Amino acid sequence: MQHVGTFTVKAADGAARAGELYTAHGVVHTPIFMPVGTVGSVKAVAPDDLEAIGAEIILGNTYHLYLRPGDELVARHGGLHGFSSWPKPILTDSGGFQVFSLSSLRTLKEEGVTFRSHLDGSKHLFTPEKVVSIQRNLNSDIMMCLDECPPHDADHAYAARSLGLTSRWAARCREAYPASMVQEKGNLLFGIVQGGMFKDLRSESAAQLIDMNFEGYAIGGLSVGESKEMMFDILAHTAPLLPAEKPRYLMGVGTPLDIVRGISLGIDMFDCVLPTRNARNGTLYTSLGKVNIKRQEYAEDDSPLDPACSCYTCRTFSRAYLRHLYHAQELLAFRLNSIHNLTYFLGVVRGARSAIAEGRFADYLRHFEALYDK
Repeated sequence: MQHVGTFTVKAADGAARAGELYTAHGVVHTPIFMPVGTVGSVKAVAPDDLEAIGAEIILGNTYHLYLRPGDELVARHGGLHGFSSWPKPILTDSGGFQVFSLSSLRTLKEEGVTFRSHLDGSKHLFTPEKVVSIQRNLNSDIMMCLDECPPHDADHAYAARSLGLTSRWAARCREAYPASMVQEKGNLLFGIVQGGMFKDLRSESAAQLIDMNFEGYAIGGLSVGESKEMMFDILAHTAPLLPAEKPRYLMGVGTPLDIVRGISLGIDMFDCVLPTRNARNGTLYTSLGKVNIKRQEYAEDDSPLDPACSCYTCRTFSRAYLRHLYHAQELLAFRLNSIHNLTYFLGVVRGARSAIAEGRFADYLRHFEALYDK
């Protein structure tokens, strides 16, 4: 039996790699896509649906779960696994992205970040230590350090100050939850590389975090408004700086093509709201490209959404019915569309694992470039 936190690369093809990460709630096979369940629920999709489509790990959000229903309540109900009836691994974000996305509602200081709740305006202080404590109450398999995500157009001076703060917060998170506690408690702690759009700062951030010996490393502060060209330039620089024996997580990215390109640069873990958000908006991903199910052309189309997909939606319903549900504003549309999109995204990473193991990943990447790079 492997120790919690063990990461083993099983196959590699260029920089792309396929591996296994051992957590307290099971093995995660990488590369992996993680459905986003911000408040303890992947929108419109139940845990049995997630298990049926092969999800191995999902996300929760520290900020949102702290505000509602409260991390101490969750702890009393068996942690986030027991509370939400999800038996497999969970990763929780630290609330750092909310520092960025809710910038009008927060104040940033050395001590931590003070939020005004988006729910009722009440004030709350998140320190690095408190963020670790909240995530321990949630009992997530992977906890993230508190960080600041600077805007993509931040200048070098701002990005450098922000990086310094993120590194000092990371050190305090590590001190609050040292590596010696991992085997006893079962939670892994990941540091987050920041540094804006500046390669020298990204190098500095990675080096500082590696010295703190985290169980894994995330790359944050990308897909926040910069161009795709810039994002991948920074990613290509940063990913190889991170230890080969630890998992690498690209936060908040992205499209199927973004994911496959990220894998080609050595990234192991991905999350994004795109498949479920787009499902609720009627945009569906298929082996033939994107389908806008709202369109009139599908009104009498009896074919399955994706003939190459074996998900419940594609096995059972026609494009015509899916279009009808969407236009009738039936809640079932959200569930069926989300099941399909998540199945597709999980299929992308499953296919990548096979392609890496079989030494044909370059062809796999070219397929997605031909499908989506238009």
